Amino acid sequence: MSHPASRVLGMLELLQTHHHLTGADLGARLGVDERTVRRYATTLADLGIPVAAARGRYGGYRLSPGYKLPPLMLTDDEAAAVVLGLIAAEHLGLTTEAPATGPTLAKIRRVLPTNLAERLAGVQESLGFTIDRSATAARPATTTLLALGAAARATRRVTITYRSWQGAVSLREVDPYGLVFHAGRWYLTGFDHKRAEIRTFRLDRIAAVDTGEETFVVPEGFDAVGHVTRSLAGVPYTWEVEVLFEAEVGQVRRRVPATVAEITETGDGVLMRTRAQSLPGVAQMLAGFGWPFTIVSPVELREAVREHAERLIQHAAR
Repeated sequence: MSHPASRVLGMLELLQTHHHLTGADLGARLGVDERTVRRYATTLADLGIPVAAARGRYGGYRLSPGYKLPPLMLTDDEAAAVVLGLIAAEHLGLTTEAPATGPTLAKIRRVLPTNLAERLAGVQESLGFTIDRSATAARPATTTLLALGAAARATRRVTITYRSWQGAVSLREVDPYGLVFHAGRWYLTGFDHKRAEIRTFRLDRIAAVDTGEETFVVPEGFDAVGHVTRSLAGVPYTWEVEVLFEAEVGQVRRRVPATVAEITETGDGVLMRTRAQSLPGVAQMLAGFGWPFTIVSPVELREAVREHAERLIQHAAR
């Protein structure tokens, strides 16, 4: 770093990488004396970058939170991680209703070294995903996501304006336990004081968030992801289905997502509990697994399995 401007930017990169550095540490790394380090700190402050300096035995320099995000100094590996993360977030729907991934990618590409930019473009053009974001999945407001994240971190109760799937609007006091992103949608899980139970809410149906002063304690060992997936699997359907598989519980869980069914290991086998609108569809699913099974309920499923077996026999005889 022979040019002063390069050393100023080098000091910024060091302060971004390390929480705190003394003047002697910075001087040694930049190849300058401590007086020059103080001048560089003043230059960064003049540019609007909040550099905090402290004197004394434990003094030194650090970046303090400011009103503007300071320029980021990224290595090639860090820049690649940011670009790939933005591409994946946009594809999977891990963004809000006003996604900034496109403009952000454009800004980063403009300042990338040519060689790295070309290699990343090659990755993006040839990259495929096995999971796609639902085209109908609505995105939440950025303010909603950030407000709920902050409230969950601070364990502060919120009041949300919520619209149900039927369109009814209500005010709900909720202790936000956690946020979950699943299958292209954002969910909030927490204790709903109106219903006096832990509930799951879609973020895109939350119109407003008001964070209060009252705090709460998250139940010990609470699993936000597990609760959301179980609650989605428990959405009311026509049929309550229970089937025992003669298989390893790990095999069953790999084939049956938590959003589809609840899987429990028992002394008689692996029990699958799920709900369904169509018993013929359940029969097809059971046949496709290839494991021996026993139907616990409903009895109507037995007939659906027999009919599916007869169709398979007919197809085999063609």
